Amino acid sequence: MASSKPILCGPCHKGEVNTKADIWCYNCDEGLCSTCLKHHKRSKGTCDHKTIDTKSYKPSIQAIKTECDKHGQQLNLYCPSHLMPCCDECISTSHSKCTGIKSLAEVVEKTKIEKSKESVETDINSILNSLKTIINNKSKNIKTGENQCVSIKKSIKKIRQEINKHLDHLEKKLCQETDIIWNQEKSKATAFISEIEVKTKSLREMKEHLQTVTSQTSKQQSFLGVHQIEQQVHQCQRYVEDLETDERVKEVDIKIKENDEIEKILRKLGSLESLGEVTVVKTEVAMNIDTSVKREAQVESQEQSNINNMTMNIETKININMKKIISDMICLMDGRFIVVEQWRGVNLLTSDGKLQKQLPIPGGAWSVTQINQNTIAITDPSKKAIKIFNMENDKVTKVIKLDKECYGLSFYNNSLAVGLDRDEIRIIDLEGNTPKSIPVESKSDLDYLVYCNDRVIYSDYFGKAVYCYDESGKQIWRYTQDLEGPRGLFTDTYGNIIVADYRSDRIIVISKDGQNSKVLLSKGDGLKNPWCISFKHNECSGFICDKTSNYLTKFNLTYR
Repeated sequence: MASSKPILCGPCHKGEVNTKADIWCYNCDEGLCSTCLKHHKRSKGTCDHKTIDTKSYKPSIQAIKTECDKHGQQLNLYCPSHLMPCCDECISTSHSKCTGIKSLAEVVEKTKIEKSKESVETDINSILNSLKTIINNKSKNIKTGENQCVSIKKSIKKIRQEINKHLDHLEKKLCQETDIIWNQEKSKATAFISEIEVKTKSLREMKEHLQTVTSQTSKQQSFLGVHQIEQQVHQCQRYVEDLETDERVKEVDIKIKENDEIEKILRKLGSLESLGEVTVVKTEVAMNIDTSVKREAQVESQEQSNINNMTMNIETKININMKKIISDMICLMDGRFIVVEQWRGVNLLTSDGKLQKQLPIPGGAWSVTQINQNTIAITDPSKKAIKIFNMENDKVTKVIKLDKECYGLSFYNNSLAVGLDRDEIRIIDLEGNTPKSIPVESKSDLDYLVYCNDRVIYSDYFGKAVYCYDESGKQIWRYTQDLEGPRGLFTDTYGNIIVADYRSDRIIVISKDGQNSKVLLSKGDGLKNPWCISFKHNECSGFICDKTSNYLTKFNLTYR
């Protein structure tokens, strides 16, 4: 055993009986005595657990977390957009806009742990080689610097031989300057090497831990362990990549710039103050770092960020024939729809587009967003309020009063972003507190906006533009090219913005950086009067609703 301390049987210990364990169960994360092991093997829920003899078990293995650090719930889902395991609460709060959420068990089952292990091990070796190269270069640089420093001193002495005692003082002064400057650079280089050696040691420990995790844990724990190591490795990768612009990597040469006027000054020794200047010349070093941050991740993912790879096609049209002017529409998590009649009612439609009921929400309505499975939020411009509504109980559970007319609404990270009149977007928590206010410009009321990834994006219908702001109020970009009347919009998993351009009968995607666009659907595809657009939860598909709510157009979004 790796530890001299005996491992106790978990079930017996809970019964206040201290029995020495013979077996360690990785799934249960506890020891088992021979008696409890029999029950463990017979139980349907634990018969397939991975176990090991306590003599071979290494308690020093780092704990592999199976619960969410933030919410304390079991990690049972996986977000392919962020490449990370999640709990139920994570999905509803931080990943509500993400698509393709999968069961963690399904991902673990399909994932080749050995392949993931090899990828992480390759990354570790690559980083180790890069750091080793840097250490070798800096060590050689120190030796070169020493030689250069000696050479400078010799040149100083040669000059001194040609002049009189007055130069003794100047020689000493310049030698001290040389030593001080070089000692500073040498100290920096030595400290830099020490820093890299710490990283090297950490990576070697990760490499050793990687072997242990994949050979002595359950498949899920192996997956999570490899994932956690992978995150640490990525941090080291980013560290190495950052070194490309780090001043400390540059080659250091110690040189002296001799005074051009020496010969003249030799005739005027009384006024001579310096023999030269010791300088540090830094030269860029090609690192040629090979990392996997940009390579395929642990769970295979498509190359989606390039909008040129995106295509959209119409699958079907569902006749809803409401024939009323709508102001907003969303797809709910369970596949149903919310369609908001402008200034009027909020309608709940079944997944096949049939009216299920009008929600009993008093007053007017404009925009809607889903907070969780059973809860939505609606803006009421006439009342200057946001209403939180529970669909299961058919009750308004909270009313958040505002000081301006409110229009567009979006939920992200436990907060609501709401468009106020034409000049402000306010970030409000669910208690009605306002941590952030973003002044904006718009020629139209802020009817449509989306809040995600710490950015707020909104359309300006009359201004024929789409704007993107960060939470601090800084305008990141403004897009106007080819837009004739943008209305509803949403962002895909990769930050691209899909816009319903009503006046041109087109669906346009704008790249995340606001620099490029592409037409996904047009009138030629059978599209007419697109007003609202919404993504279907956890799928690469969604629906478009026309202004007078005649039909819902189902589309599929693909990334080649």
